[in-house]
Amino acid sequence: MPMDKSKSKDSNSFSAALRLLTRRDRSETELRQKLKQFGFSLSAIETAIEKCREYNYLDDNRYAVERARILMRNGRGVGSKVLFDLRRRGIDETIASRALEAAESEFPTDQILQEQVSRRFATFSYSNASDRERRRVIGFFQRRGFPLEQIFSILKDNSK
Repeated sequence: MPMDKSKSKDSNSFSAALRLLTRRDRSETELRQKLKQFGFSLSAIETAIEKCREYNYLDDNRYAVERARILMRNGRGVGSKVLFDLRRRGIDETIASRALEAAESEFPTDQILQEQVSRRFATFSYSNASDRERRRVIGFFQRRGFPLEQIFSILKDNSK
C-alpha cells in the first residue's frame, strides 16, 4: 500500500529543520515559520522543533546572545536596535534583555561608537560640518540605537 504523501513529507520535517539550522542559527519562531512555508503540518513542525531542542540544535537563549554580540561587534546596532531585532526574530522580551546585557558587558557602547566614528567618519569634524552633514552623521548612529547624548559627546570630543 502506497504511503500517504503528507505523512511522507511530515517525516522529513526534522531533516528540513537540520538543513535550515546547518546554514545558520535560527530562533524557534524563525524555524517554525520556515517549516510552515515548506508546507509541513503543525504536528510535524512541533515534533521537529522538539527534537532540535532535545539535541540542543535549537536554543533561543544561545541564539539571542550570539545575535546581540554580532550586531554590536559589527557596529550595526546597540541598545534598543538590538532589542528590536531580537523581538522581530521571535525572541521573548526577557531573553532579549538578558542577551543585550551580556553583549553590552562584552562590547561597551561608547567604545563601539568611538570605533565607528573613527572608521566611517574619520575626516568628520562636528564644529566645521554643515547642519545637513551633522544631521546625516547623527542620524546614521541614531538608526543603530546609540543614544543622542552619547553621539553628541563623542562627535564633539573628536572635533577638538
